[in-house]
Amino acid sequence: MKEKINVPEYAGKIIEALPKGILLNSKHTKFNSMVIGWGGLGTVWGKPAFTVYVREHRYTKAQLDATGEFTVSIPMEGVIPSIVKICGWQSGYDIDKEPAAHLTLEAPEVIHVPGIKEYPLTLECKVLYSQKQDLEKIPEDIRAKMYPQDVDVTYCMANRDAHTAYIGEIVAAYIIR
Repeated sequence: MKEKINVPEYAGKIIEALPKGILLNSKHTKFNSMVIGWGGLGTVWGKPAFTVYVREHRYTKAQLDATGEFTVSIPMEGVIPSIVKICGWQSGYDIDKEPAAHLTLEAPEVIHVPGIKEYPLTLECKVLYSQKQDLEKIPEDIRAKMYPQDVDVTYCMANRDAHTAYIGEIVAAYIIR
């Protein structure tokens, strides 16, 4: 069962959970979920929106580019370490995260990407706009910390490549019960 929600009423919960790790879900060739700690909740072009940032070489990026859809799953009671371990440290290129992290998928209402019962606050989003970051326009102190160039890009947690920002219109919002 899904309980529809008014997103602004849950904004504080969403913003509080984000830096601790929430899940960005995508589905093209297979379902994939990754932990994110950056994002933005707001209004863009008069539409409720959630913005996510995905590095250039991530499995999720190809999925988002192919489908233009994603869900965001937010825990109601705190992060689940076993899910973070798989979805935050493993690549969708290498494993199928749904069985590996013991995720229970919940059918979506509007788009084609499911939510996750274990992280029940769910935002279904359709991409309105995407753009790759220009690293030269990021302040030097942030660029040095977040995009060090001395890391091998083939390392699974490599962080020297830029992100693409995806602004997603929130087309459905609910709590999976």
